[in-house]
Amino acid sequence: MRFRKLKKQQKRPKKQKEANAIVYATIPVRMKAFITDMFMIYIPILYVITYIVLDGKDAFQASNWAPFFGVFSYGLVYTFLLYKFAQTPGKKAYLMQVVDVKTHEKIGYFQAWLRFVAFLFSATLLLGLIFPFYRKDKRSLHDLIAGTIVIVTKD
Repeated sequence: MRFRKLKKQQKRPKKQKEANAIVYATIPVRMKAFITDMFMIYIPILYVITYIVLDGKDAFQASNWAPFFGVFSYGLVYTFLLYKFAQTPGKKAYLMQVVDVKTHEKIGYFQAWLRFVAFLFSATLLLGLIFPFYRKDKRSLHDLIAGTIVIVTKD
């Protein structure tokens, strides 16, 4: 047998990946989905609070409670979307789902809320957002706390 054919046989993967293999969402795609969620969910909430509930940007900036209600409202919407659909608009746009790490099924409401609160904590520290760079399964600190994982969907 010729050397070229032997070399080609060595390059072929010995095991074919299963059709149902779990594919973890990459960090850049997760960041794009997060930015999309900010524009589609959080900005409209802030707009409503600033210009409909309050008298404008000066009242928003003077208020201590307005930013809290904005984040709280975003948390409720985010949690509901993860609980109901396992996706937010950004995750749907980039074909991702947030599922339970053990069962790979949709997460419960408490688990989704825990993930959001843990995200606020890990984003504040910035340490929790570095975790995916060092893990094969690309899980952040809030994913570890809540027992979730972000996977790529087929459709």
